Amino acid sequence: MIRNVIFDIGNVLVDFCWQEHIRHCGFQGETADRIGRAMMESPQWSEIDRGVWSMEKLLAAFIANDPALEDEIRTVFKDLSTLLRERSGSVPWIRSLKAEGYRAYYLSNFSARVEKEAAKELSFLKEMDGGILSYREHLIKPDPAIYRLLMDRYGLKAEESVFLDDTPANVEAARALGMQGILVESQEQARDALWEVLKKR
Repeated sequence: MIRNVIFDIGNVLVDFCWQEHIRHCGFQGETADRIGRAMMESPQWSEIDRGVWSMEKLLAAFIANDPALEDEIRTVFKDLSTLLRERSGSVPWIRSLKAEGYRAYYLSNFSARVEKEAAKELSFLKEMDGGILSYREHLIKPDPAIYRLLMDRYGLKAEESVFLDDTPANVEAARALGMQGILVESQEQARDALWEVLKKR
């Protein structure tokens, strides 16, 4: 029987709206595309979530990806407060699960800066029973160690847990550990899929 619902955050409970963030900083068109490739779409972006590299090292890596856009990359990286937007259905969704007796947790690749600078977009966190943000543990999904850490810390059993994430590799990692997994395409689709899992209890 499922007792625990474990949520990723980005593109599940919030929109990871990095293209909008770049536009908010004043850049459009090909320049915006290049900034995105140098930053959010680069392999180095995962390091902001791992929480090991300094901000200076991260910034230097992004600039090295497109040195001609150094000033623009510095501008985009200066303030990350518009990088996320909370989805209006997130708090009601979590509250409805809690009202039915389920426990709600988060397990997300997340950075310290975004947690601080976009805090107003994370109101749902206080509704939850706990969770893990990757930067605090220096682990990122889909490393099985971060899933095991969540289960050990809160005494969760894999067979009593369902995990929702928008990244296939992260869902598969949860399934490999014995959880049920839902690949999130939209919040409405995820709610429906979760209900199908829960009603089988």
